[in-house]
Amino acid sequence: MRQLRRAPARRVRLPAIAYYLKEHAGQAALGFVKALEDAYAFLSRHPEAGASRYAYELDIPELAVAPVPYLIFYMEQADHIDVWRVLHGRRDVPALMREPEA
Repeated sequence: MRQLRRAPARRVRLPAIAYYLKEHAGQAALGFVKALEDAYAFLSRHPEAGASRYAYELDIPELAVAPVPYLIFYMEQADHIDVWRVLHGRRDVPALMREPEA
């Protein structure tokens, strides 16, 4: 089991996602948080389960993505897993991934 290291909040906008769901979908926010925690736990045990769907389009061969319930972008390291971004799958993923850090 590997430790997950989340990217800075400016890259993983979980509070904004949860707030949006709370305002527009009520209980869905709690379901989102629970599903995300479950996905993080799964990835810590099985980091190889992610797909390389965006890795080559973004020219980041090590990048993997797990689609639960949003897209969780991460990189497997020798002793941990770096979570880069969490994005909705209907967004312009390549454009958002190329955004410079604030």
